[in-house]
Amino acid sequence: MNYDYFPQSTFSRTLLTSVFAGIIATLVCLFYDVLFRESTHFNLNPLINVSTLIFAVNLIFLVIGVLYYAFKKMFHKGDLIFSIVFIVLTIFCAWRSELAQRSADKVLNSEFHTLLLGVILIMGISAALMIPFLFNNKKFKEFVV
Repeated sequence: MNYDYFPQSTFSRTLLTSVFAGIIATLVCLFYDVLFRESTHFNLNPLINVSTLIFAVNLIFLVIGVLYYAFKKMFHKGDLIFSIVFIVLTIFCAWRSELAQRSADKVLNSEFHTLLLGVILIMGISAALMIPFLFNNKKFKEFVV
């Protein structure tokens, strides 16, 4: 698209890029959820299900887009610092997710930890790597955003 007459601001580009990355992460999380549930017959679904994945992941990525904009404005190497912070945050959340107690049954609890860990890793890697990559990609800027 030609934005010569009305160029997009950095804020709108960061938000649109993060929303796009959030949609991709949502689709990957949904695929992982279906694949995991079909292979393990895991049936505890009130916390991680289709509706919570669709809405929560996209809302979280909208907030991540605002944070990415803040990192871009505050730091000279905002992309690199953002990626490092979100990789560390992903590792921390993955580590702390082991403390979640979803059921008294050890098998169901272990399966829930695996499902939660997969969702955290998908979201964290998408945020840390996909958003900076897509934001700086010229073809993405030209054809998508």
